[in-house]
Parts: sequence; C-alpha cells; structure tokens
Amino acid sequence: MIPGMNMNSRQMRMAMKKMGLQQQEIDAKEVIIRLEDREIVLVNPQVTKVNMMGQETYQITGEEYERSIDSTPEISDEDIQTVVNQTNCSEEEAKKAIIEVKGDLAEAIMNLQK
Repeated sequence: MIPGMNMNSRQMRMAMKKMGLQQQEIDAKEVIIRLEDREIVLVNPQVTKVNMMGQETYQITGEEYERSIDSTPEISDEDIQTVVNQTNCSEEEAKKAIIEVKGDLAEAIMNLQK
C-alpha cells in the first residue's frame, strides 16, 4: 500500500491495472527449489504470480525445510551389463564408470574405451 493513501480493494485493483500490474494466486501444494547438493522445500505455500509490463515474478511464502540430495544415481544390473558388454571391462569397473558420469551410460562406455 502506498503511504498516506486510503483505497478500497476495487480502487487498488484499478490503480494496479493502470500501472500494468497483474496478480494471480496459484494454488500450490509444495514448492521445491533444487540446489546442487540439497533442496529447499516450502510446504503449504502461498504463491502469487505477478506480471508487471510483461515481466513475470513469483512471490512465495510458506513453511521451509531443507533436505539433502543423494547424488549417487541408482544403477541397475542391466546398465552394468550393458557397459560390460560394450567395453569388456569388469562389473566393478563398469559400476565405477557409471557413477563417475552420474548414470550416463554412453559417456561411461566412451570413457572406458579410451
């Protein structure tokens, strides 16, 4: 609200419209912000999407907690066998190569073929 101005909600909406400002409430259940090593999770958030002259921004409030991310990919026996068959390496070497490239089988195979 602008100091010194008494406006009802209709007048406020009209003033915002003149300035090219539009707000939209979003019915979100959870907001997750992913970082390299963890996630910031906002539960029961209040999310408002604001559009001001074509520029969209989001305002988020809510209960926050953090959780760490397990960066080791899940590696199936099939993935390991695929790398072993393509490179003639041991299963342990294949698993290590897959972990190093975060689960990218093609890159693991190329690295082992070097």
